[in-house]
Amino acid sequence: MVPAEAEADILAELRRLRARVPQLTGVLAASADGLVLAQESAAAEAESLAALTAAALGVAQRLSDCTGQGGFRELLVRGERGYVATYAAGDSAVLTLIAEPRVNVGRLHLEARRSTLYITELIEQSLGRRGPEAPPGGAAPPGREPDRLPDRP
Repeated sequence: MVPAEAEADILAELRRLRARVPQLTGVLAASADGLVLAQESAAAEAESLAALTAAALGVAQRLSDCTGQGGFRELLVRGERGYVATYAAGDSAVLTLIAEPRVNVGRLHLEARRSTLYITELIEQSLGRRGPEAPPGGAAPPGREPDRLPDRP
């Protein structure tokens, strides 16, 4: 779905996210249809998690629409041994986090929301979509390389 360069940038963001929230035991970026884009975890079953995330996303989207709450933004599941959180990353991707039970959920949301904004921008740029700041013809805005986003601190 995304070029190798964008995949590397997404993976780097997942690593930074894990560094900012040390209680994360796994992080996965996937397409909305369940394909793994990048993962940063010890779990070997990323494909299964991506497929389950896509299924949960479908249910969450319907629930959100049905109740008049608008478009899907995030889903939080609390289990006996921790949390699973899924966040929309634009229209075509999701970010799923697995966290220990002692995670600060407010911090989890804050950092995940920041990461999803960056990942959304990476994906949209790799697919050739530009935000409103892009001039006609697809050229990059002044001060920005055409095919790269600035590195995150």
